[in-house]
Amino acid sequence: MDFDQLYKEQFPVVYRYLTGLSGNQALAEELTQETFCRAIEHSASFQGKCRLSVWLCQIGKNCWLSYLRKAKRQAGDEALEQMTSPQNVEEDLLIQENARQIHQRLHALPEPYREVFTLRVFAELPYMQIGELFDKSENWARVTYYRAKQKIKEGL
Repeated sequence: MDFDQLYKEQFPVVYRYLTGLSGNQALAEELTQETFCRAIEHSASFQGKCRLSVWLCQIGKNCWLSYLRKAKRQAGDEALEQMTSPQNVEEDLLIQENARQIHQRLHALPEPYREVFTLRVFAELPYMQIGELFDKSENWARVTYYRAKQKIKEGL
């Protein structure tokens, strides 16, 4: 399969995935382009152990995370300027505390709950692909995700 055909077939999948992650169509388009550039550079690393769309989405997720790290560094000073009122500080502290508790509960989960939850929430993979990654069924992925979510809620 040549690159043009690959691009035509896989662009919609990667673009939808990155639009879901970023919530921004223009950014998703830019990240999709970056994804395909990286895929070309590292095409030798594709071993065929997963579907091509999963591999491309993983590259796309890495592009998204790189973008977030870069944006976070650039926005550091702006965030400090916005935290002027005590109400904002209090709200931010409550949000941070809640996020910290969820983070602790998530990392206290045994495998495979932690990994399934992470793949579903942060990577936004469909249950079918999660099941494939574990050599299990789609239903197994749904049940495992539900149980992970319940275990996290129990601790809050």
